[in-house]
Amino acid sequence: MRLKTLLLSALLTLNLSALTIGETPKNTTIEGDNGGLVSNDGGTWNSSSIKDKVLVMFYVDPDEKDTNNEFSDELKAQKFDRSKFGSIAVINLAATWKPNFIIEGILKDKQEEFPHTIYVKDKNSVLVNEWSIEDDASNILIFNKDSKLLFYKSGKMSTDDIASALSLIKENM
Repeated sequence: MRLKTLLLSALLTLNLSALTIGETPKNTTIEGDNGGLVSNDGGTWNSSSIKDKVLVMFYVDPDEKDTNNEFSDELKAQKFDRSKFGSIAVINLAATWKPNFIIEGILKDKQEEFPHTIYVKDKNSVLVNEWSIEDDASNILIFNKDSKLLFYKSGKMSTDDIASALSLIKENM
């Protein structure tokens, strides 16, 4: 009986960190040795900043950076009002064999090229561990103004996925 209770507790604890559509993910911070903001030389990023706008988060293994270019291109083409829409790119540095210093240089250039996007370095797969996001993948997450998860896709988005994601963004702005 004791083993059953222990297993049930463990399963419930694991489910508390998993992403669930319609719910706000666990408050999570990326800072210090775990990474942080690119624009602020490694300053703290906190998931509590996911609010007040519809936000698209790209959580990406650098080796999978081109997986969802079609969706990214569609977002750019929409030219959404930046007062109502935002984007976050979290780069899972632990998921690649490439040296961090090379990727960090590329990220600084990207931050300058796309100043409206928040770039975050995740050096130790923090969101993989805290939110149960897929590792070694391209993940797309969409949040509403109240921080609730509207959409989650790991891997390449289909044409239907892209249409659904764009529709959710427009409905929630």
